[in-house]
Amino acid sequence: MTSLRTGNSERPTIDVVETRPTLDPAAGSSALRRTLHQRGLRMTPQRQLVLDAVRELGHATPEQICAQVQRAAPAVNITTVYRTLDLMERIGLVRHTHLGHGAPTYSEQEHQHVHLVCHSCGAVGEAPTDLMDDLAARLRAESGFELDPSHVALSGMCRACQEAPEETP
Repeated sequence: MTSLRTGNSERPTIDVVETRPTLDPAAGSSALRRTLHQRGLRMTPQRQLVLDAVRELGHATPEQICAQVQRAAPAVNITTVYRTLDLMERIGLVRHTHLGHGAPTYSEQEHQHVHLVCHSCGAVGEAPTDLMDDLAARLRAESGFELDPSHVALSGMCRACQEAPEETP
């Protein structure tokens, strides 16, 4: 959960706390099973393991998801994970976000927030999407562009890095 507050200065600050999605585990599995069946596909153990890993990890790269899956099924390879994530994204169960220069991270579709990425230490935090409302309204009015604020990553410096004493050589 994230909150907006004003500290000692007049400038508002954002308290960032890592969260994990808390969706009903059966909901995604049944949606996946139903959607796959409608498309003539079937639920496989590998697909279930990938979905479970995305849920458990919250935000994770395909490599992290693969490592999690391989704890239960060592024969599952990264190609299977990529294909499964692509399928799950096409049917709306997961979404990806680019948090920097590396691989995209995946999370459950309903888990929506703005990502705050520290370019100093690499920490990833979350902020509510309504922080982007003014920007979204301006983009819509000036250019007709509809912003998806739940798919945004903002780069900056976290509080811990700002408050850390500078290292001297």
